[in-house]
Amino acid sequence: MATPDPELSAQLVPSIAAVDAAAWDRLAGTDDPFVAHAFLALLERSGSVGAGTGWSPLHLLVESGGKLIGAAPAYLKAHSQGEYVFDQGWAEAFARAGGDYYPKLQLSVPFTPCPGPRLLGDRAALIAGLEAAVVQNGLSGAHATFLEEADRTAFEARGWLVREGVQYHWHNRGYAVFDDFLAALSSGRRKNIRKERARSLERLEVETLRGTQITPEAVEAMWRFYQDTGRRKWGYPYLTRGFFDGMVDALGDALLLFLAREEGVPVAGALNLVGGDVLYGRYWGTAIDRPGLHFELSYYRAIEWAITHAIGVVQAGAQGEHKLLRGYEPVRTYSAHFLPDPGFRAAVADFLAREREAVAQEMAWGEAALPYRRG
Repeated sequence: MATPDPELSAQLVPSIAAVDAAAWDRLAGTDDPFVAHAFLALLERSGSVGAGTGWSPLHLLVESGGKLIGAAPAYLKAHSQGEYVFDQGWAEAFARAGGDYYPKLQLSVPFTPCPGPRLLGDRAALIAGLEAAVVQNGLSGAHATFLEEADRTAFEARGWLVREGVQYHWHNRGYAVFDDFLAALSSGRRKNIRKERARSLERLEVETLRGTQITPEAVEAMWRFYQDTGRRKWGYPYLTRGFFDGMVDALGDALLLFLAREEGVPVAGALNLVGGDVLYGRYWGTAIDRPGLHFELSYYRAIEWAITHAIGVVQAGAQGEHKLLRGYEPVRTYSAHFLPDPGFRAAVADFLAREREAVAQEMAWGEAALPYRRG
């Protein structure tokens, strides 16, 4: 696949293992663990993506003079599962019009609704490469999800349709300790959080484990919790046991686990990844029914850790208006969509214009509902 610039060459590769890790990571940087070569390679090596999953790796590389100057984690998708930007309605409409929506080209980190970089390196060349891949292979479109601001701007300048969504992130306002954060809340919420934390931790002890401190016993427990939560929330868990077994060696100190024990036995856990200035809450599960324990391990512990380590933002995953009452603020998220069929593009553009009005209303409602003291 060639780009319009004769000095550049672009190719799609079916495995991250075919890409030199140092060259990829030079473009990816160190701030976002999800676009690191090690994370993407673990997804493939563990079978979490690949044959039989509907996520076929097809990463885009751009070279100039034999040097990698652009890379993007991309997948040929046979469905819309595990993306958290829901386009099933688009697929149905395209099928009714006689088209094949799948396979589609997905620029994303699988199963990871965390905003971050998707165009690593030369953005213009990568976008041109994505468009060429769609047109040359007769695909319905390309979709880039959970974009950082610079990527969103680049896609929008190229004419891609931009879609908005809402998540809830916690922001560190220079707090020295957790009580400083509580002091910024209304008195009612402050009291409720203290009571909620105390009740949820009765007879429990919580360990904070990072990197190699995460023992095989803790991995086994977190795997069980993940399996249970995955089956209840989305029908089946996306990550394989191999991912969990390999994550400590592959990801090291990027992993952070809050593990609750009752009489020494692991009963609940919350697994996070640590970025440059962001703590990403990813997976949670429990073997006991304890009101408030989810909020304690997934939200309050994350806030405490972020304050202690001067981390600026905690992202606790997709959805969840209940995060508002715990001090997580509404933020817009963005995806970009290249749809070469003009009629389909026009219909989606109309839908997105109306959807943006709903997003604006949700943002306004969320900001008004925040529990911080006024004035």
